[in-house]
Amino acid sequence: MTDKFSVGQLYPAPISTRRPGSTPVVAKPSGTSFAELLHSKEVHLSHHAEERLQQRGIRLNNDQLAKISAAIDNAAQKGAKDSLLLMNDLAFIVNVKNKTVVTAMDKHSFQNNVFTKIDSAVIIS
Repeated sequence: MTDKFSVGQLYPAPISTRRPGSTPVVAKPSGTSFAELLHSKEVHLSHHAEERLQQRGIRLNNDQLAKISAAIDNAAQKGAKDSLLLMNDLAFIVNVKNKTVVTAMDKHSFQNNVFTKIDSAVIIS
């Protein structure tokens, strides 16, 4: 069993539909880089977090969401996966990779509680 074979035998070249002598079509960049698309991702709220915000009467404005997003980015730079974010009298558990708020609590809900399954905490000023 010393038969030689080449990569072309294992993975044959795709059949070209381009006519000989015609110019190939090249995709043009859209103007938005992958990094810009990656960083433009907004903060998402899980269904559970939406319910908790509504139950506890917590309303987040755009400034607070921007601070949460920046805190998630900082946590991501440090390699965090699931973080506790503390902002004034509010606490959020977030999945850093998905930029998703998993749950939200007000001061009365998180006092005397133990937070588990987190690997980091970020205090937002």
